[in-house]
Amino acid sequence: MSAVLDVQDLAINFYSSRKKSFCVAQDISFQINKGEVVGIVGESGCGKSVTSLAIMGLIPKTSGFVQGRILLDGDDLLRKNEKQMTDIRGNNISMIFQDPMTSLNPVFTIGNQLSEVFIRHQHMRRDEALLSSIEMLRMVGIPSPEKQIKSFPHQLSGGMRQRVMIAMALSCRPQILIADEPTTALDVTVQAQVLELMRELRSQVETGILLITHDLGVIAEMADRVIVMYAGQIVEEAPLKELFAAPRHPYTKGLLACIPRPNDDISLELPTIPGTVPSPQEFPTGCRFCERCEKSLDICKGKQPPLRHINATHACRCWLEGEE
Repeated sequence: MSAVLDVQDLAINFYSSRKKSFCVAQDISFQINKGEVVGIVGESGCGKSVTSLAIMGLIPKTSGFVQGRILLDGDDLLRKNEKQMTDIRGNNISMIFQDPMTSLNPVFTIGNQLSEVFIRHQHMRRDEALLSSIEMLRMVGIPSPEKQIKSFPHQLSGGMRQRVMIAMALSCRPQILIADEPTTALDVTVQAQVLELMRELRSQVETGILLITHDLGVIAEMADRVIVMYAGQIVEEAPLKELFAAPRHPYTKGLLACIPRPNDDISLELPTIPGTVPSPQEFPTGCRFCERCEKSLDICKGKQPPLRHINATHACRCWLEGEE
């Protein structure tokens, strides 16, 4: 199966105050097939969101630069200029951002903002765009869409605003949807509704989804394949069931051990991973997780491990896996 999105050797660099650059993410390679959900997990600061921004072409050239290849249906997005990317964003590839309140313009109605997508990419008249916007709101389960289309963002609940963002992202039936923490700050009931909505739309539209989250429960609900990131690198990648049943990287094992389980003794403390993710300007020379790893070897401190395949579908970046 040919990939709809193929990210190859992606490296993301930011400029420091002295105009020197430092790398915040490197050696990022993965593929997303049609109708597939690929989850990216990791702690805050591991590089999940910045990877999504690089794919969308939303890292300003004044702030940094991106290297590698980002192929959408074989077409390299990194070779596109801003005008070309404006045509692609929202049409071929869309994104649901973390906070819908800051993503939606507070001074325009929902209908105005949704209609803009149809007018810009589908070249509809305003009256046609408004009718299509109402249908999209109905599709994502918003009641009385004819009424809600006239609402401003602050008049909607957090769950309703997130549904509007999903409607906006899917208006043009994109090939790839990037969902960056789509259920953050939503209560459990609304979270379940949003995830169910994404499942339905995935089956209806066959859009490939890149799901970015720190919530392994959401990943277990949604993903076909999982990428674990740490300190700007992919440290493990595997199909969902294989990763949960047999994690290989110490960091992945630590993340899974932190999940509370129904039968756990409530008097016992949950396991934790000591320490914090290092700053991009202070990444260690060797394995970036070695300072927090209980099983680190001498080689871990001085030499960075490559991402190696354990089998055809499972890859891990650790010296404990395989021989040097």
